[in-house]
Amino acid sequence: MSEMLEGEAASVRRAFAVRLPAWMPRWSAEAALRALRTVIVVPGLFAFAAKVIGDPQVATFAAFGGFATLVMAGFGGTRRDKLTAHLGLAVVGSALIALGTVVGSSPVLAALVTLPTAFVVMFAGVAGPAAASGVTAALVAYVLPAATPGTAEMIPSRLAGWWMASVAGTAAVLLLSPRPPGHRLRACAAACGDALADQLDAALRNELTPEHAEASVAAKHALLSEFTATPYRPTGLGTTEQALDNLVGLLEWCTAVVCESLAEYRDLSAVPAVERELLTATARTLRDMAAVLSDERGTPDLPALRESLETSVAHLRGLGVIETRYRDAVHLSFHARTLALAVQQATEDALIAMGRADPDMIVGRRRRWYGLSADPPATRPPAGPTAVGERGPRGGAPRTAALAGAATVTWRHVSVRSAWFLSSVRGAVALAAAIAVADATGVQHGFWVVLGTLSVLRTSAASTGATALRALAGTVAGFVVGALLLLTLGTGPTALWVALPVAVVVASYAPGTAPFAVGQAAFTITVSVLYNLVAPAGWRVGMLRLEDVAIGCAVSLVVGVLLWPRGASAVVGDALADAFRRGGDYLCQSVAWALGVRSSPPDAAPAVTAGLRLDDALRGFLAERGTKHMPKEDLWRLVGGTVRLRLTGLSLAGLPSPDAEPDPASRALSAQATRLTGWFGEVAGHLGPPTGRPFVPLRPPSPESLRLARSALDASHRNIACTLWVAQHLEHIVPYLDGLTGPADQIARLRRAPWWR
Repeated sequence: MSEMLEGEAASVRRAFAVRLPAWMPRWSAEAALRALRTVIVVPGLFAFAAKVIGDPQVATFAAFGGFATLVMAGFGGTRRDKLTAHLGLAVVGSALIALGTVVGSSPVLAALVTLPTAFVVMFAGVAGPAAASGVTAALVAYVLPAATPGTAEMIPSRLAGWWMASVAGTAAVLLLSPRPPGHRLRACAAACGDALADQLDAALRNELTPEHAEASVAAKHALLSEFTATPYRPTGLGTTEQALDNLVGLLEWCTAVVCESLAEYRDLSAVPAVERELLTATARTLRDMAAVLSDERGTPDLPALRESLETSVAHLRGLGVIETRYRDAVHLSFHARTLALAVQQATEDALIAMGRADPDMIVGRRRRWYGLSADPPATRPPAGPTAVGERGPRGGAPRTAALAGAATVTWRHVSVRSAWFLSSVRGAVALAAAIAVADATGVQHGFWVVLGTLSVLRTSAASTGATALRALAGTVAGFVVGALLLLTLGTGPTALWVALPVAVVVASYAPGTAPFAVGQAAFTITVSVLYNLVAPAGWRVGMLRLEDVAIGCAVSLVVGVLLWPRGASAVVGDALADAFRRGGDYLCQSVAWALGVRSSPPDAAPAVTAGLRLDDALRGFLAERGTKHMPKEDLWRLVGGTVRLRLTGLSLAGLPSPDAEPDPASRALSAQATRLTGWFGEVAGHLGPPTGRPFVPLRPPSPESLRLARSALDASHRNIACTLWVAQHLEHIVPYLDGLTGPADQIARLRRAPWWR
């Protein structure tokens, strides 16, 4: 009945909803505050610089610096975070203005210097959300002087305008911003931990209902939605941010393990006491982890969880090899131990994210983040309160180790399989080409050509072309409106000063709330008014801007066609292929290690790197405007397959490698893992570049090949605990293989279609 009433209410809301035309801006309180800040700062600074100081360079850089600081840069976090980010942008922008002014006197030198400079600025966005949010603003600080004729004597005036905009803009952001709602990602992670703890507690009391699983899945989806809501990773390269990043993946894995385990064991009150105690400690740790993320006092009892894990293993060893009883116990222990280990790692990440972990814990977790082998037992944190104390210094680990870790993550993106790397190369080439074309064509305002290139360049040629058409349409509309405005009001100072705030409000409110063409139209009107206040030229300013934007759009389109025209969609396919290939190799190595067939620990670094690149590629693809020909459901299913593959390998890598010689069961399981790895290699080849190969549907591995290990297990009399554990891990993967073939076929077909379709 409640569902019927809700559906009826939704129908009524839709019936009486006011449907705005697509071209009209949507109401946004955040955009309204942004417009308010901009209309206070930009016209005021421009008037002060033009009328009081009387320097056109100061006025120009104050106006465009205000737009860069208040509209193009959107820093989040607390007021302290915003202050730090704006200060960083001001300093970086100052260096770029000086560099741009020096090279701007020579168009050839400017084009050559732009290539590495633009690449470094754009690639720096990989460092985190603050850096990614400031990329466009920093580029404006460089291309404005680099594409505008000037001399070194102008640097002080240009820096004065930039710093006026930086100081006033930062003050406006700090004073006219709502109170931060708190760290939403940490809040979502805490809610996910609480939901999982509720689900486990209900099963331990034999009170489990379908609503518990629904709440856990909903909390996981809310966490993932918050994590994937931006086109860049919402965490940076700092120790605490990387811990939070890793925590999201572990909670997703924990949700899958809890839901799958409770689908088999609905009543945990009936399981053996030792496993019930382990699951109780796991639920308690989940609750404590959520409290830590909510910044509550208290310390998770990780030593008690480790003790329960050891007791469970000792109990398993004491049962003796009685086939049916032992197999059932191993099956239950697999679920309990897998969940407990994941919760232990997630709690350690939560403590690091909140600055409450000791240095030894940080060092151990960092090695896992970077795909290195875990620390030996001697380096584990000591048991007791000192292992996880009260709040300590943020980061906690030696600064040099943190910098080395950040450099490791950054270096892994220096590859043609990285979306950040490809986008940075394409953007740098486009901006350098725009400066060269602006000089070759002799346009009056080369900056507008470069800005037009920067505005419409997207991750694929098709989306760049569509954006270019919208930019031209908006610029034409702005030119027409601006020309009519100037013809009606004239070029007198009073009329233009009255029109300037109105144009600034629309131009600063439009991004994110109105179609791209509306923003371009408003910005064209703003530019026409600004330049007529500096040097009255009437409607011809709008005509010049239209010509320059058209040239800039053409440059973007040519670069988009020549350099990776498929854009992020091709990178996603390549990243998926790499993640399956590397994950399969890691699984095979981990199985061999856990069985004693391999003498050295498995190398997780390639699989971890592939996972990071896949995440960034997927964000870039989802952030693209336009129709997504790759269904999101298929993408998420394949991404989930790579995550499950990597985390299964990680769980196996945590098992102790036996000293005994491998028996037939170990060899059979190792051969089965090799066959699985071969199939994941086929998936990777299916998803990778077509290279002229015809489409052939992907087939899952035959059930017969995956059942070979069971017959060998039945005849095994040595290392049965080890082999059963490995068999459980492999059996945990098999049911999901069929679900990967359809999505993989869909993406393989799309990769064989022409890029313009």
